[in-house]
Amino acid sequence: MWTLPKSRYNYSESSTDGEEKELAVNIGGVRLVLCGDILNRYPESRLAELVNCSTPSYDMISSLCDDYDPGKQEFYFDRDPESFKCIVEVYYFGEVHMKRGICPICFIKEMEFWKIDLSYLDECCKSNLNEKEEELAEIADKVKLILDDLDSDHGASRSERWQKFMWKLMEKPESSFAARVIAIVSFLFILASSVVMCLGTIPELQVADAEGNHVEHPTLDAIETACIGWFTVEYLLRLASSPNKVRFAFAFMNIVDFMAIMPFYVVWILTHLGTAVMELANVQQAVQALRIMRIARIFKLARHSSGLQTLTYALKRSFKELGLLLMYMGVGIFVFSALGYTMEQSHPETLFRSIPQSFWWAIITMTTVGYGDIYPKTTLGRCNAAISFLCGVIAIALPIHPIINNFVIYYNKQKVLETAARHELELMELQTVELAVKSASRRSDAPGGAWEGAMRASRSDTHIPLLAGAHRTAPESAKKRSIS
Repeated sequence: MWTLPKSRYNYSESSTDGEEKELAVNIGGVRLVLCGDILNRYPESRLAELVNCSTPSYDMISSLCDDYDPGKQEFYFDRDPESFKCIVEVYYFGEVHMKRGICPICFIKEMEFWKIDLSYLDECCKSNLNEKEEELAEIADKVKLILDDLDSDHGASRSERWQKFMWKLMEKPESSFAARVIAIVSFLFILASSVVMCLGTIPELQVADAEGNHVEHPTLDAIETACIGWFTVEYLLRLASSPNKVRFAFAFMNIVDFMAIMPFYVVWILTHLGTAVMELANVQQAVQALRIMRIARIFKLARHSSGLQTLTYALKRSFKELGLLLMYMGVGIFVFSALGYTMEQSHPETLFRSIPQSFWWAIITMTTVGYGDIYPKTTLGRCNAAISFLCGVIAIALPIHPIINNFVIYYNKQKVLETAARHELELMELQTVELAVKSASRRSDAPGGAWEGAMRASRSDTHIPLLAGAHRTAPESAKKRSIS
């Protein structure tokens, strides 16, 4: 039995009237004795209503608690005792603080059961609750996407079914074996195209054309054409099967895909038709400028790598830290380049001709690169270089930890969300089997009380419903999950 010490909460039995009420409650096996005057500080709460029952009938008591023992005068609640220990503090301190290790979503359900307003929840706990609600929404989105993939859409037309099939085939490698094969083939084409682009710049692999200019080897050019053909077909199929073509066209990764394809066709048009409207030298310069845009193909790997996507998201979340790093480096570069230029003016063979030229020296020194093309020759200049080097190391190291932390947090969060989504689907399958068993039991008039009682005992109102519409193919009872 856990009895709240009266000395701590400054209450005691009245010695004059002897009518001060005490309430004995049993919360999940933990017994507590609470003072009625303290509970009446919040008269709308469940415990205050229980204390103030003027006519304690069976129906009244059963509506407020799970069971009652008249002999012990003890009220039983099948609730979480750890959560209640936090919630009961509101009667004494006017606020609720959630302990570590308690699920915020389930804790809110407990507060709603005890009829304690959420405004009494501490601010730090509210922020934790918001994070959990966002995670729950993301889990619901993932489950919805999986259920959409499993939905056969029998009422859809043939063109709609084809569009959805093609979209899953080209965009969702996890949907089928064929989609996984296409994703692997696309990945290999990206690697082949990148390797060919690099090999085409080696002089030994180049051949001379009719005018004596060095061009790519015909074999490499053929591989390049095949890769571009694959990229073009893949992009057009994804665009044709996209549910929202405008959103598809302006998505960042799809813009990267378009920029990786476009230079090939522009080069082909300029090579065959450009000489009719421009001089040959201008055409060659335009072709060389467009060829360098082929490096955008390497960014296509991000579509097939969750690690690169996580890194991109971590950098987006770290804009503040990156801006702080650039500010530190910018101030340091300006200060140390100006000092270096001033200190090196006394040397007759100085390499610091101007402050803008000294910017280059400050950049390569603070970033610990040090090419050696420009360096100080005076004693003061070398001391300035040593200080700039140390400041550069510190300036770079300070924001690195938050950036790495954002990457680790997001990566682990994605793993947890994927696992939670799979568990949600498994729970839906189990609950669907349960409904099927009970339905068959009713049809055959077989006794199913033990099974039904066990399943009812395994549930509670701390199950959290996912977003509406996330379970179109599952029964209504499968829309609840328990977060722990």
